[in-house]
Amino acid sequence: MSEQSSTPRVSRRRALATRWLGVGLASVVSVVTLGLGITGRLTLYISPESVWFACAAAVATLAGAIWSFALPLGAEDDHGHDHGHGHAVDDAHDHGAAAAPASPRRAFALAGTVTGGVVASGVVIAALVLPPASLSVELAMSRAGEQTALFVGADDVSLGVADTATFGVGDWASVFATATNTAAYDGKTVSLTGFVTPTGDDGVNLTRLVITHCVIDAQTATLPVTIDAGEFSTGQWVQVEGTVKADADGRLHVEPTSVQEIDEPEDPYEY
Repeated sequence: MSEQSSTPRVSRRRALATRWLGVGLASVVSVVTLGLGITGRLTLYISPESVWFACAAAVATLAGAIWSFALPLGAEDDHGHDHGHGHAVDDAHDHGAAAAPASPRRAFALAGTVTGGVVASGVVIAALVLPPASLSVELAMSRAGEQTALFVGADDVSLGVADTATFGVGDWASVFATATNTAAYDGKTVSLTGFVTPTGDDGVNLTRLVITHCVIDAQTATLPVTIDAGEFSTGQWVQVEGTVKADADGRLHVEPTSVQEIDEPEDPYEY
């Protein structure tokens, strides 16, 4: 088979690869995003406030992908090229390009493009095949202690004490870490949901992951709870009803009146 007859097939394969890496991957990601948004599982990856924006961006991307089919295959490679030269110049350019050996820089760029394309394709295919899942307990434990206070200023609102009626694990974790008047919280009732993790001194924490925008910025919030360390396995989700108590040294902890095992909530994060 002649070199000239194989050139159109090579160009077509290159054009198909280019379109897949651009419009193809973007379309698949958009479809996955819309599917997760419709089923309510997109909050496993981003905060509820960002769902509408992600879905709107996915719709716009799909609209652009549909419009792109109006372009002939390979039009992406022709962008910015000057087609006003004569055939003689084009032929000379083609022969020169064919004769010139591939430079190391061009080979490196091609290898990078192929590697990036394989990795991106693998990520997108995994998103289609693997079921959505929350972040692991191991990740939460590894990030414990890395974050700053999650609810700075909780004890600086009206009358010096915040309204704790709607506090979650993240809010209370910040209060426990930053409150200067711990006695003001002594006796406050709590109803909290989280999973069990061990402390370094054979104690037990009630733990929850708190995200601001998406799971990439997830932070671990922990509360010391007076529970027998062997009563629940690490990672077990529980519903805790109880009271906040201040120790003699001013440290706060949760004294439970009831602890019930529960399944992982549909939305495992706090925001």
